[in-house]
Parts: sequence; C-alpha cells; structure tokens
Amino acid sequence: MALMDFIKKQFIDILQWTESGDGTLAWRFPMQEMEIQNGASLTVRESQMALFVNEGTVADAFAPGMYKLTTQTLPVLTYLKNWDKLFESPFKSDLYFFSTRTQLDQKWGTPNPITIRDKEFGIVRLRAFGIYSYHLSDAKTFYQKISGTRDAYGRDELEGQLRNTMVAGLTDLFGESGVPFIDMAANQDEFGKAMFAKMAPTFADFGLTLDSLVVQNVSLPEELQKVLDQKIGMNMIGDMGRFTQYQVANAIPEAAKNEGGMAGMGVGLGAGVGFGQVMGQAMASAMQPAAGAAPAVTPVSADDVVATLEKLHGLVEKGILSQAEFDAKKAELLKKLT
Repeated sequence: MALMDFIKKQFIDILQWTESGDGTLAWRFPMQEMEIQNGASLTVRESQMALFVNEGTVADAFAPGMYKLTTQTLPVLTYLKNWDKLFESPFKSDLYFFSTRTQLDQKWGTPNPITIRDKEFGIVRLRAFGIYSYHLSDAKTFYQKISGTRDAYGRDELEGQLRNTMVAGLTDLFGESGVPFIDMAANQDEFGKAMFAKMAPTFADFGLTLDSLVVQNVSLPEELQKVLDQKIGMNMIGDMGRFTQYQVANAIPEAAKNEGGMAGMGVGLGAGVGFGQVMGQAMASAMQPAAGAAPAVTPVSADDVVATLEKLHGLVEKGILSQAEFDAKKAELLKKLT
C-alpha cells in the first residue's frame, strides 16, 4: 500500500484547474516532486489558458480544449529538452493556468485631487471616478511582466497598479486634449471614449484587454466648485452693473424685514411706491443702453444705498424730510447703481 501511494505521488496523469471564483488570474499547478507522464491529459476549460515553462523559459501555450501531451502537442518543450523522438519517461516542467474571464465592475478614481492646467480656469484640481472591465488575453506577456513564478496571482494585487496607471493617463489626457474642464464634465461619455483609447495600449502591455471604461463623474473640490458657481453666476448676469442691480433687488426685501429698517416705509419704500415699482426701476435702469442714456454717475454699492435710504427714512419719520424729498433722493440713489 505504501508503495502504491509513493507511485501515485510521483506521476501525474491529469492536469486541470477548477477555478474557485476568488479573483485568481494565474495559478501554478502543484508539481512538488511529481513528474508528468508521457500521454498525460491536459484539460483547459473555457475562459482559461495554460502555459508550460521549462527552467524559466516560456514554452508551449494552450487555448481551451483537451490535449494528450506528446512531442507533437509540446513542440517548443520538445525542442528545449532536446527530445529527438517520442519521450518515454516522465518529465518535469512548470505548468501555469490563467483565467481569461472578464473582470467586471472594477472601480477607478482619484484618491486625491489631481492638478491640471485648464485653459479657461487656469490651474485647477479635479476628481474623477468610474468603472472598467478587462480580461487576460496574452498569457505569455502576463506571466513575463506581472505574475511570474508565484504560486498564484490575484486580481486584487493588480488593482492598485491599474488604478494608478489610469489616474496618470487621466492627467495626461487633460493636458494633451486642451479641452476645458467644463466641457469634459458636460460630455462624460466622450471623455470615457477618449480615456479608453488612451488606456487600451497600456493594458495590452500587461497582457490584458480593456473591454470597457466608463467615466461616472468629473468634479472639482468643494471650495473650487463654489468659485466656479460664482463665475457661472457672473456670466449669467452679464456685467457688473446688472450684478449690482441684482444684489440690491435682493437686499431691499431683506432690509424691509428688519425692525427699524425700511419696513416702516408704509406700503413699500414711500407713499405710492411699492416694492414691485422700486425693483422695476432698478432693473429697468440696468437694461438701459449706454448710448443716449443720462449722464454717467459713479456707481455705489448696494449696501451703501440701503444704509442711506434707512437714514433718510428716519428723517421722514421725524418730520425733518418730506415724503416727496425722500422719493426724489431715493430715485437719485437708484440711478447711481447703473
């Protein structure tokens, strides 16, 4: 019985790998002190590849199928071992299996904001993230550059390398394209296609095929996003004069809510003048073209106008200033906002 156990441990008749689904990409068949029989059966399942390595030199590769190992099916190994006829004795050689299944839902992203030069906003820091998928397509290249002689090599061990390579490619892509950040963020699908085209050759260098790449988000850090929002708001306003009118239109209702402020002006800012009229005057003033308009006056801030109106209203309440005089002064101050 002990003799039979010894013989079973020494010779291998069937070589195969049943994947465990744990993300293993490369796995070395456990040879130990065993040798492969002449005519042994090699089974390579769908979504697998197999590779013989003799004393560190890559030999024969096998696609999915069932093979009987002879000098005909192992031509490279036959040459390396100088077999001039059918080998009759068992031989030793390393055998590696590789998983070619598509690795889905792999995540990439910038762990920290990356600094780029944007032609519209200057130097900015941005974040981006998304998902990608790939599969192992060249066992020889993957063995030589990535997995090597290890007993097993997992997907998680490769994730950091791929993610960092993609972040570096993202930085280069922004620099090379010259496309403003705002356009990249608005066209994530096109951005993803450009990034896919840039990264596919890099994956191929590792013996991998990049199957898909999706950009899910491109954004600025919160503090820079606030600056961008302000810039967008200024562009929507159009010019400083209109922005000032916009500010005072929002400031007057707030001041009217304050006790002792402009709320004591009756039905608005003065007799017969409502909030709607005042705001209409302010906005109409902003819309007047420069040509043919009244002589230019030095603009004042919205806060100064509100403060002055509050003081003047106090004089009206004390009887020092008439309502008509207040209305005239109010109109004069609003004109200075243009």
